[in-house]
Amino acid sequence: MNIYLLNPPFSLNGQEIKKFFRCTRWQGGVTRGGTYWYPIWLAYAAGVLEKENHNVRLVDAPAQDWNYNAVLNDIKRFKPEIIVIDSNFASLRNDISVANELKELTGSKTILVGPPASQFPDEILKKGIDIVAKFEYDFTLRNIVDCIENGSNLEEVKGIAYNNEGNIINTPIRPFITSEELDTLPFVSKVYKDHTGINDYFLTHTLYPMVQIFTGRGCPNQCTFCSWPKTLMGRDYRVRSVENIVDEFEFIIKELPDVREVFIEDDTFTIKKSRIYEFCQEMKNRGLDITWSCNSRVNLDYKTMKMMKNSGCRLLDVGFESGDNRILKNIKKGINTEESQIFMRSARNAGLLVLADFIFGLPGETKETAEKTINFVKKMQPNMVQFAVATPIPGTEFYDWVLDNDYCLIDDLNDSIDENGFQKCIISYPEFTKEDIEFYVNKALKEYYLSFFYISTALRTILRKNGFHELKTMVKSAKIFLEYINMGENKDEKSKSGME
Repeated sequence: MNIYLLNPPFSLNGQEIKKFFRCTRWQGGVTRGGTYWYPIWLAYAAGVLEKENHNVRLVDAPAQDWNYNAVLNDIKRFKPEIIVIDSNFASLRNDISVANELKELTGSKTILVGPPASQFPDEILKKGIDIVAKFEYDFTLRNIVDCIENGSNLEEVKGIAYNNEGNIINTPIRPFITSEELDTLPFVSKVYKDHTGINDYFLTHTLYPMVQIFTGRGCPNQCTFCSWPKTLMGRDYRVRSVENIVDEFEFIIKELPDVREVFIEDDTFTIKKSRIYEFCQEMKNRGLDITWSCNSRVNLDYKTMKMMKNSGCRLLDVGFESGDNRILKNIKKGINTEESQIFMRSARNAGLLVLADFIFGLPGETKETAEKTINFVKKMQPNMVQFAVATPIPGTEFYDWVLDNDYCLIDDLNDSIDENGFQKCIISYPEFTKEDIEFYVNKALKEYYLSFFYISTALRTILRKNGFHELKTMVKSAKIFLEYINMGENKDEKSKSGME
């Protein structure tokens, strides 16, 4: 069958928003530093469908700067029988509209995937979508396509909801993909090679260009605000074999020679130290020379870090979240600030860079704890840092808590981004308001990135191996970040002068 997998264009109030990305653990949006992910979930699904000999086209419209008309012209040439639309909470209204327009013009069946599919299947179907594929959807899409091709009853497919002559049918939830099944998935890097341009994707914390891969799925940690374990891939951590992972690294080196770094996008790649050891040893045994990075938690020890560094690891992306232990307890993070400081010293001694992630506005936040977090960051001196506003994502414990206490300012996450596509604060507490949260995010960003301290940190970074490529990434990210800061200051000035 002809199957068109689409990361659709996004517009807001009639204005096209460029580089809006959905494939994120948050609600979707434009980023302050220019980050733009690969459509990693769609890409894995594309690989599975191609393996079944279907004619597949994967289009990432925002990455290619394609508007709706460009997509429509491409679809008319391809003539799909099925259109798969990716979505996230902030773009759901837009994505359903695009899907319905394409369905009307082409007569194709529409399938919506992504985090909203597991949370609002009935509502999505009532607005015109034919089928919703819940949670992980690689094999679910394969089964849907088989059913449509063979004229079978969709009720046989687990993990979906569909409209049957006005009646909404929800089938039993599909079990998550097993470790053994993960090894059968085609390399996502091959899908990137065949369907995307690697120069269209950018992470502020990796060398450019890069690729993102999964070596496992699921996260057993209990963080109350995190979306994917609740909306896509579950708590049980399932993994690919080490041999299979390193085979993909070899493929990237051979087939994508311009790639400067591989980022392992597992929620917590470092969860099992024995597996890290096996991976690093296999990389060494095969003599592979490629830079890689991964997500981590603060329980990683110096010995393991050093081993990772010696096998090509460059950076650890770590969710510290807050500089206040009470807040960390409130969100069930399972760490404390003392452990975070030990981790930071160990990483520095091992020669690894650290991207530190923090959130303002989590339960228990006050002006005092926000200042505490800013001072904590200055004390730890990570190489890079991200500050975000706390966003309640449907399915999470944080979302339920915010709604139960009437702290949410909007009824629909489609309203969780501003007119430029940037994430905005949608919660407010009696003692720590929306304005306070936004103020501290911007204050923290400025005090970190516009400080003399950061200049010295940046200089040390570009004096490392791959220094020229480190510099290129910094310059690209800094340009977009400064535009964001300037945009915010202009907005503040207009507000003060009564021009808005």
